Amino acid sequence: MRSLVIHEVGMRDGLQIEQKLAPLEIKEAWIEKLLESGVDILQVGSFVHPEKVPQMNGTDELFSRFTGRTGRKAVLSGLVLNERGLERGLKCGVELFCMGVSASETHSRKNTGMSGKEALERILKMADTALAEQRGVQLSVQSAFGCGFEGPIPPEKVLTILNEYLDRGFTNISLADTAGKADPRQASRLIEAVYALSHSFNITCHFHNTYGAGIANCLAAWDSGVSTFETAFGGLGGCPFTRTTGGNVCTEDLLSLFRQMGISSSVSLKPLVRVTSEAAEFFGREMTGCLYKTIPAEER
Repeated sequence: MRSLVIHEVGMRDGLQIEQKLAPLEIKEAWIEKLLESGVDILQVGSFVHPEKVPQMNGTDELFSRFTGRTGRKAVLSGLVLNERGLERGLKCGVELFCMGVSASETHSRKNTGMSGKEALERILKMADTALAEQRGVQLSVQSAFGCGFEGPIPPEKVLTILNEYLDRGFTNISLADTAGKADPRQASRLIEAVYALSHSFNITCHFHNTYGAGIANCLAAWDSGVSTFETAFGGLGGCPFTRTTGGNVCTEDLLSLFRQMGISSSVSLKPLVRVTSEAAEFFGREMTGCLYKTIPAEER
């Protein structure tokens, strides 16, 4: 029996697009509850210049506050785009480095200022460095299912990047639907093609809910053999460097649905619902997630 594995990315992908800046004390309180929920992997933040993504200012401090804690279940992950970010992450205790390359040239240049080829060469060297420091590495292909600027992305472009990862010995990968373009049948076909390339791949899927297909894509991916999903509490998020921004699949909604289907997970829903409720109050609007609206306040 497979179990659902949750890589909670709300503190990074969820918050990065928000204009109202959350102070460190609020971020710390939300991380506390996310850890209490028992998520498997928790992305604390990204190591980018604060002028580019102001919400990620203080990521180093947040890692420093949590990496030394004993008794936590979650692996702490962080996103890095360049060598400086990797250096910062190594210093403050990142346990799993997430880095990747876009299958879209346009998105690559907007997101990193580099071509896909330049980004790939750079990322692979950084991944080697992280492994040498005995840290975990997850390599992603962004815009794997389509691009808001370029439209459809040929699967061959995704598989070419994955071949490069495989040749260098990296099999822990993420397929990211950055623009939310995926549909369930397309998701299944691409995942099957990736496994045909190598059954050694450990695939994570990261779907955005731009056009309302996020959870449906997760179900298709699960049926195709994927067990790990990157999701965000409340359905927060979206890439600021794509044309049309949509939130992530909501963590608690996905967990609730899978639980109804008899798919096991050790993650507790109540702490997630509390974080989402607090985020809704802090940002002054309803979240796109559904579950937190259905649970009475006294039961949270």
